[in-house]
Amino acid sequence: MLTKGDDFPIHQTPEPIAYAGSDRNFYDRYFFNGYSPDGSEFVAVAFGVYPALNVADAHISIIRDGGQRCLHASRILGMERMELIVGPVRIEVVEPLQTLKVTLEKAEGLACELTFEGRAFPIEEPRFTRRSGPRMFMDYTRLTQNVRVSGWTEVDGDRRVCAAGWTGTRDRSWGIRPVGAPDPQPTPGGGIMGFFWQWAPLNFADRSVFFHVNADTEGKPWNTRAVILPDGAGPEGGWHCDTPRMEEVTLKAGTRHALGGTLRIPLAQGEATVRIAPKSVFLMRGIGYGGEWRHGALKGELAVAREDIDLAAVDMAAPENWHIQAISTATFEAPGEATLTGVGIFEQLIAGPYRPYGL
Repeated sequence: MLTKGDDFPIHQTPEPIAYAGSDRNFYDRYFFNGYSPDGSEFVAVAFGVYPALNVADAHISIIRDGGQRCLHASRILGMERMELIVGPVRIEVVEPLQTLKVTLEKAEGLACELTFEGRAFPIEEPRFTRRSGPRMFMDYTRLTQNVRVSGWTEVDGDRRVCAAGWTGTRDRSWGIRPVGAPDPQPTPGGGIMGFFWQWAPLNFADRSVFFHVNADTEGKPWNTRAVILPDGAGPEGGWHCDTPRMEEVTLKAGTRHALGGTLRIPLAQGEATVRIAPKSVFLMRGIGYGGEWRHGALKGELAVAREDIDLAAVDMAAPENWHIQAISTATFEAPGEATLTGVGIFEQLIAGPYRPYGL
């Protein structure tokens, strides 16, 4: 089946673009977030295409006054991967690897128009590959880019412009990870009993700091990296380190969420220290990471719905709320440099046991 993508030099297999190999869990996703300098206002977006499931979906969440207002949309893909529209949500690639725009036409009382402009060339994280026994659990590539954010968001008629100083992060990932309805048949020999993930893209005045770690239940990292990237850096720019450490983590009582942490990044001249202090919580299920509107779920020809979450009332210990982004302040210190303060997110997901934290 020929589609619009076939007229672009982007083929990865001998088949038309409509076909993405043989794994039903193949996905291709955009993620964005943006926040005010003090972290009091926050918005996040996810937009995914699932070629083998023939589904596309989009999710936008806006935090206002202690509430998380979410708009979910899903449609049948029709095997056309180049139409970045799901109901009222549209993605525009204004300048590849530099500027993208997200528009939510007013639906269920929510709307936004946001432009994300890269502060430097995106970083390519190490390829994420993990098996459950003989079966591929995840195998994907991700680029990440800190951004400056402009535009506006609207909730129930209250439109607010993103004032000067809004920043955030966007990423693009593609490959294989669990999507759509879960497989009802377990895999003999599979042994993934837990999943540990931390991700901290942070924005400072003249640079970005990135950190991520996937670790096994004993705390041994199987994918990790930290990057310090000056504004305007090109593809080979910045300091890349494969041995960062997140230390001094204490969990909030009764939850799997950190009260804070200290990131340590070895440098040529010593060690950088980044202290992360969470201020508020964003629930990732609000943009399709689990819950009724999980990524790739079949909802019919087109479905659009609003979900409101009272962040003060939810049970943060419940499994559907384990996956969060904590909007955080950050303090950066390095030998011979002035101390910097910034803002970013500290994403966390601990599913199953994790011995270093006593889980």
